[in-house]
Amino acid sequence: MYGSHGRRPPRAPRARHRAATRRGARAVAAALAGAALLLAGCSSSGDGSGGSGSPKPSPTIEQRPRSEAPYWVNPESNAARQAAAYARDGKSAEAAGMQKIAAQPVAEWIGTEEPRRQTERVTKAAAEADRGALLVLYNVPHRDCGQYSKGGAQDAAAYRKWLDAVVAGIGDRAATVIVEPDALAHVVAEGCTPAAFHDERYRLLAEAVTELKRLPGTTVYLDAGNPDWIRDAGALVEPLNRAGIAEADGFSLNVSNYQTTASNIAYGKRLSPKVGNKPFVIDTSRNGNGPLEGAHADEEAWCNPPGRALGEAPTVKTGHELVDAYLWIKRPGESDGECKGGPAAGRWWPAYALQLARDAKD
Repeated sequence: MYGSHGRRPPRAPRARHRAATRRGARAVAAALAGAALLLAGCSSSGDGSGGSGSPKPSPTIEQRPRSEAPYWVNPESNAARQAAAYARDGKSAEAAGMQKIAAQPVAEWIGTEEPRRQTERVTKAAAEADRGALLVLYNVPHRDCGQYSKGGAQDAAAYRKWLDAVVAGIGDRAATVIVEPDALAHVVAEGCTPAAFHDERYRLLAEAVTELKRLPGTTVYLDAGNPDWIRDAGALVEPLNRAGIAEADGFSLNVSNYQTTASNIAYGKRLSPKVGNKPFVIDTSRNGNGPLEGAHADEEAWCNPPGRALGEAPTVKTGHELVDAYLWIKRPGESDGECKGGPAAGRWWPAYALQLARDAKD
């Protein structure tokens, strides 16, 4: 399993940034190793006995119909293992709630340790299931303004080496790739990424798009923030152009954030004509109740906010010509960071996952 990052926004007026998935590197590997130990024996191969001594069937994980969501559902995700554990323990309500997450295709964020092997594993598993992999690249140097998911590749050379490994790991298999959440919005946001790094970042993002688009089965979306962060869509036009949007298939919105689907559609439709009428995808993993607002919206309203919910299930049937898909790019149930009682960014947090499922409007 891959880890996640927690992203925090710069302190700009109402710049409620997204919380994030994936902290690449050893901290996440160690965190997930711990999570794996906690969930050991949670697969459907267990005996399924509950507290009463009677058999408790484990939830099954099946692929979604290709016509609706042609992305791979990982049958061994944290959510799937947790659902099986709840079922085995006779906690049927919890198992049903967790199954809402486990049954959906969720993005795999590529880490920094053995990126080729990780990418191969995911894309091969997806291909064997006759589906495409949904991947996220999140390793650009000087990442996340030095906050919860600070870090990234040590320098441009290290990033290029990592990217080459990812590209080799995808090969000719089908994949949809979200390129570097936050990277462009952090360039635009005042007081975040130092100007000295801007040109390098544009070059690296453009190279990533170019290398990925050379692959025969890869679809590429450059990240473009969310409607409540860079509110003037026009401010992203030059950054997107310099980062290679012309070669990309489109752009992504709302990664790891909570802005409503309607607000993202409106924003995307304003931005699209400015960048060659490119289509876009929207992260709906946790936006079912929209963003935290009002008296409870503190400075870190983006970080593990209470009362949020799963949004629309992943699908390519959006009903909007410019909206290619609703996707679960953020992995529901992984912490945004050490806030509001949450564990470190990227750590599996079953209680929060259940909250998202219970509050969903389905």
